[in-house]
Amino acid sequence: MFQRVLVANRGEIALRVIRACRDLGIETAVVFSEADRGAPYLALADQAICIGPGPAVDSYLKIDRLIAAAEIAQADAIHPGFGFLSENSKFAHIVRECGFEFIGPSEQSMDAVGNKDKAKQLAKKAKVPIVPGSDGLLANEEEAIRFAKQVGFPVLIKAAAGGGGRGMRVARDEAELVKGFSQAKIEAEAAFKDGSVYLEKYIEQPRHIEVQLLADKHGNVVHLFERDCSLQRRHQKLVEESAAPNLPDKVRNAICDAAVRMAKAAEYYNAGTCEFLLDKDHNFYFIEVNARIQVEHPVTELVTGIDLIKQQIRIAAGEELGFRQRDIQHRGCAIECRINAEDPAKDFRPSAGTITRWQVPGGPGVRLDTHVVPGYRVPPNYDSMVAKLLVFQPTRAEALATMRRALREFVVEGIQTTIPLHQQIFNTQAFIEGKVDTSFIERTFLYPQGK
Repeated sequence: MFQRVLVANRGEIALRVIRACRDLGIETAVVFSEADRGAPYLALADQAICIGPGPAVDSYLKIDRLIAAAEIAQADAIHPGFGFLSENSKFAHIVRECGFEFIGPSEQSMDAVGNKDKAKQLAKKAKVPIVPGSDGLLANEEEAIRFAKQVGFPVLIKAAAGGGGRGMRVARDEAELVKGFSQAKIEAEAAFKDGSVYLEKYIEQPRHIEVQLLADKHGNVVHLFERDCSLQRRHQKLVEESAAPNLPDKVRNAICDAAVRMAKAAEYYNAGTCEFLLDKDHNFYFIEVNARIQVEHPVTELVTGIDLIKQQIRIAAGEELGFRQRDIQHRGCAIECRINAEDPAKDFRPSAGTITRWQVPGGPGVRLDTHVVPGYRVPPNYDSMVAKLLVFQPTRAEALATMRRALREFVVEGIQTTIPLHQQIFNTQAFIEGKVDTSFIERTFLYPQGK
């Protein structure tokens, strides 16, 4: 087992990794930027190392500074968390070349699943259903138009690299396709330094189902069941839950089995997530593999009792999984709300600033993952998430009731948050009945008249 781990991230996930390491008897060093100087969670690590100014491009995305920090800390391994460089195969390669272990998958697996076009080809070989799409990357608008006419509009333009909704456009006719094609390429080039795009048939009002995977370096692969992540705005998740409501067991088993096949085909190890779209007839289609720990991993931890961060560390250290598929049981219902420093009433405008009041919920069935304390200053430089509010109960009805209570208890002043929107969501009949899809937030709360 490792003696000391460098945490190459910030905020809630950095604190989460620090705590997991502490439980395992591992010392930690954590990096921070000038924007995060003085953050309370830094004091919980054994060492904190400044790596640069506030902008992530000058700090958390600087590979040379992260390697230097690992050398200063005399770390054995580096945990990348999520976001930033967590899915960067170049970073993983350099980490290992410099004599540290990267707590994540191999760079070969990351390359195999990180590019959507390559992942799609791998899915075909593994007999994992995929959305009908272009055969490879598209060179120009003419190729895009020919494909769209073959499968019929609407179609979805997607960046081959990256995610989070960037480099993605829906086209419902030829004019929208021509306009969206160039926009997607420009956005993808700016975000990922790769303007490659491809096309898929657009699935109307799908659900977003993802499967949590764990795989060790000895060839053992297991799934930890599914999460429903359909509640999104601009392809950014707001609410996640497990078990997915109104999902037949036959379909659930098929999706989970497909995810395992995908991981095996990629010779994948460590934690990962296989994502799918589910249409109205319960047909499912592979989207992508996230080769890292997910923001919503606590949902799976609650329903399985398995600590995913500790498993990541054990796998990276070469340990074999201590359980097999038959040993993993799903129990109850867990739901997560992402609490973001944003103003939903103003098109989710980021709301940086000092938190003057921070009254957190508690009681039976409530878990709060956060690095925030009263008086904390939310910097404008990074992702807006300030907390993950989770509930766990034997049934979904009980979990919904507990989340309503928790949201009512959660009071934040000094900044705007998404708490009011979550309160609306959990009192909406369609959500209560589990009848939602990925466009539900836009249709119901943001653009109810179709504007």
